[in-house]
Amino acid sequence: MPEGPDPADWEGHALDCAECRFAALKAGRQCGPGWSCAFDRYAPRIARFFMMNPDAADLCLEAPYSETRAQAARVANLFRLRPLLDDPDAGVRVVAVLRLPAAQARVALKDPDREVRAALAWRLPFADLVPLLDDADAHVRQVAARRADPGVLPMLVRDPDPEIRILVAERVAPRWLVHLIGDPDPLVRRAVAARLVPEALSRLADDPDLRVRHAVAERAGPELAARLLDDSEAPVREAAAARLRELAAERDSDVDR
Repeated sequence: MPEGPDPADWEGHALDCAECRFAALKAGRQCGPGWSCAFDRYAPRIARFFMMNPDAADLCLEAPYSETRAQAARVANLFRLRPLLDDPDAGVRVVAVLRLPAAQARVALKDPDREVRAALAWRLPFADLVPLLDDADAHVRQVAARRADPGVLPMLVRDPDPEIRILVAERVAPRWLVHLIGDPDPLVRRAVAARLVPEALSRLADDPDLRVRHAVAERAGPELAARLLDDSEAPVREAAAARLRELAAERDSDVDR
């Protein structure tokens, strides 16, 4: 059943099935105007065409419409995809990066489009992500930071993007957290408080931000939790009281054993 806009090619011209190179497929009900067509301008119809006719994909990798090339690249023979790393459309290059072997996809490290480099950050093995941790674009660095081995994350403790520093605080080895205790962003410091060894939590107990002190209270030892019962903010005092009850219950449980 037809759906979406009226059938037309990527330039808005009417489609002529009789002149199409895949006319024989229409006779076999493998395509048809308004629901499945490699040369329609409507992406879902193009995707449906190649889902039903994957063998046709190799013949469409040089089509003039970028959406046709991108959808064809999703199912085409891998050996045909290497030239698409130089395609003028970034969406086509993204598909090629995600499907090609990593050794070939690495060519995209210098791609001018951030979405292509972000796709590469998802595609490369952990050991090859280091160059992308130094990418000029924060989105690319963030994707790489989510996947990189924690051992290389210390290079990002001074990253200008606070969301990336939060990722670092959540994943880096605990011994590196001390480098983020004085971070200017309170959400970074809160992430640090959620993982810092209990012995070092006191360094954040007087943090000017309520959220940071609350995170400290939730993990504090008995002495620090008792100290936070006098905090100026009620949520911190309540978290400290709850933490003391939790610690008392743990001690009672140990005694019962």
